[in-house]
Amino acid sequence: MEMSRIGVVGAGTMGNGISQALAVAGIDVVMSDVAQAQLERATAAISGSLERLVKKDRMSGEQKGAALARIRTTTDLGALKDCALVIEAATENLPLKLKIFAQLDELAPAGAVIASNTSSISITRLAAATKRPAKVIGMHFFNPVPVMALVELIRGLQTSDETYAAVEALTKRIGKAPVQVRNSPGFVVNRMLCPMINEAIFALAEGLATAEQIDQAMKLGANHPIGPLALCDLVGLDVELAVMQVLFEGFKDPKYRPAPLLVEMVEAGYLGRKTGRGFFTYD
Repeated sequence: MEMSRIGVVGAGTMGNGISQALAVAGIDVVMSDVAQAQLERATAAISGSLERLVKKDRMSGEQKGAALARIRTTTDLGALKDCALVIEAATENLPLKLKIFAQLDELAPAGAVIASNTSSISITRLAAATKRPAKVIGMHFFNPVPVMALVELIRGLQTSDETYAAVEALTKRIGKAPVQVRNSPGFVVNRMLCPMINEAIFALAEGLATAEQIDQAMKLGANHPIGPLALCDLVGLDVELAVMQVLFEGFKDPKYRPAPLLVEMVEAGYLGRKTGRGFFTYD
């Protein structure tokens, strides 16, 4: 299955990171978003990321220009109709993803694969919203996409061997390391990581230590490169909450209940780096 042109739905942090990784690997990308302003921010973010690679002598100016030239942006979802693979990277919201999958199913070629970058939502359920469930798969990239090697490849109940093989080959082609994961709430990494972050929030709310002290303890005591609260700010408190809700609803186990402080901070709009305030403040 030739994948020379790939569509990406959503131009946020994950969408623009995925688009960059594909373009650097020599693949033409059509990046779609409902907002033109978001597409402009995404293009600027990609350009800035590539420029940092140029300054570190990890890429030439010509290679940067070539990568940027491979990325086309659009607010028209119909522009993805000629893509062999479309990767949905929209907000972690089930109704929204189901709507997007139904739309992509109508416009994409019959042989095209539809993938989701979801960090926790059931691939089986997303596949059932289409008329091509065998060609639906999860491609869970990690933030920041240009740096992180792992991609969880999640097979829904309906995903065919052909679809998995094609997406696995693409993942390796762009220099990432695929790990096959069975469809289950939170998959592998977030099944373990998000409860740890959630527990750190409980510890903060109970006054066991300050945010700085909690992160310092995990960096020095568990050799983590970044503390759990700073990591939550990087990922987004809204994303952390969404994953915990999926885990809680999926397993019906109280150990996955979201920390009340997390819920309250999301309600306040303190979502982390993207809003300038989370457990820490940012310029």
